[in-house]
Amino acid sequence: MSIKRALVSVSNKEGLVPFVQALAEQGVEIISTGGTSKALQEAGVKVTGISEVTGFPEIMDGRVKTLHPMIHGGLLAVRDNESHVQQMEENGISPIDLVVVNLYPFKETIAKENVAFEDAIENIDIGGPSMLRSAAKNHAYVTVVVDPADYSKVLEEVQQNNQVSDETRKKLAAKTFRHTAAYDALIAEYLTNMVEEENPESFTVTYEKKQDLRYGENPHQKAAFYKAPLGTKTSIAQAEQLHGKELSYNNINDADAALQIVREFTDPAVVAVKHMNPCGVGTGSSVEEAFARAFEADPVSIFGGIIASNVEINAAAAQKMSEIFLEIIIAPSFSTEAKEILTKKKNIRLLTLELGEDKKQEKKLTTVRGGLLVQDEDAYGLDQANISVPTKREPTEKEWEDLKLAWKVVKHIKSNAIVLTKDQMTIGVGAGQMNRVGAANIAIEQAGEKAQGSALGSDAFFPMDDTVEAAAKAGITAIIQPGGSVKDEDSIKKADEYGIAMVFTGVRHFKH
Repeated sequence: MSIKRALVSVSNKEGLVPFVQALAEQGVEIISTGGTSKALQEAGVKVTGISEVTGFPEIMDGRVKTLHPMIHGGLLAVRDNESHVQQMEENGISPIDLVVVNLYPFKETIAKENVAFEDAIENIDIGGPSMLRSAAKNHAYVTVVVDPADYSKVLEEVQQNNQVSDETRKKLAAKTFRHTAAYDALIAEYLTNMVEEENPESFTVTYEKKQDLRYGENPHQKAAFYKAPLGTKTSIAQAEQLHGKELSYNNINDADAALQIVREFTDPAVVAVKHMNPCGVGTGSSVEEAFARAFEADPVSIFGGIIASNVEINAAAAQKMSEIFLEIIIAPSFSTEAKEILTKKKNIRLLTLELGEDKKQEKKLTTVRGGLLVQDEDAYGLDQANISVPTKREPTEKEWEDLKLAWKVVKHIKSNAIVLTKDQMTIGVGAGQMNRVGAANIAIEQAGEKAQGSALGSDAFFPMDDTVEAAAKAGITAIIQPGGSVKDEDSIKKADEYGIAMVFTGVRHFKH
């Protein structure tokens, strides 16, 4: 399948001119359109205009130029099919051996703030995907290139053999269909959101590879990390790594969990995470104060953990952090002194990313074998809840502060979840238990004597009064939970019996 004739039409002109110049030097005829043709001619490349091939002008502001039998016949003809060859000869159609096309910048257009709907629509490419699909379908005879990164490979084979190998053509065809599928998925997502279709009959998404990973959760599992093309800026996928070796699969999961929690806070906050659950959360008037409390919450589990801060890491905090083994520290920024302190540790990863208010909500996707669950993010905050106090005693001002902290944290802990808080920090975390009182007992045991005078947060209602009983015996004085159990009255009576203030929110925060 020697390369004699190439059709070139690109929006992304990176590396285009030297590639096409080299093809022309190999005797390849170059057909081109619009801006691409102009760029090549200005570089001294001899170009045949698309209208010369079709015998028809580009019309409708360029919307119609390549949708023509002289083009698609040259792309789709089966070269060893006598009928196809005869029809080409009868209609004066010449074969096209190489297609170099990339598409209108739809993603870049809709990424612009306040982009007009009309502008988005005008940047939906029609002719480009049609040519790509025709060429990729007929890859037994046609080479198709959508990515400038593939120019060198194609050129090398053309220069050596005047053709492209069957293996390379197949790989390029597969890449082309991935490319057009991703392009169409973005368009579908944009228009679906525009018409506010909640749960469409088919769900199409696309992600771009950020990096290959050494392995997955375990060394025997292969893995890679992909990012949403237009994902939120407050995402681990958008983080900039300043120091340390590359992130692992588990690092990324844990870092994401830490970020989701720390985004709940406006005052300085530090979150320590192990195995997707917080082992310590602290707030304060400064980052060093917040870190001290997060460390004190669980000085054992924080070893080898992931730290996220919602404010800059300064020298004082960095010095304390450097005294223990941490896998990752994530923050909006690091002071010069903090970087100097922390980068002395070879293996620690330092990451920065924006942590400002991000109103963009993303769908949460969870795979099951052979299927996909799709739901909204759990962005429900306490300020949206229907707060009520069913007990005789109202929480004190200090208890309210502890309860608010407990509520912000417990929604991010694997269910069944209980968290104890006191003095701007977590003091006990019970995660992922099969029954609620079991989670409470774990949190209480971890808190020890600190449980006296603390607050308890529960991600879901109490099916029985045993959790309140356990809390009372530990000296817990305030509880926040959704309410809604058929046995709520039992829990209320038990709380009143021990003088515990209990708050109902009406909002459940299961996390599986």
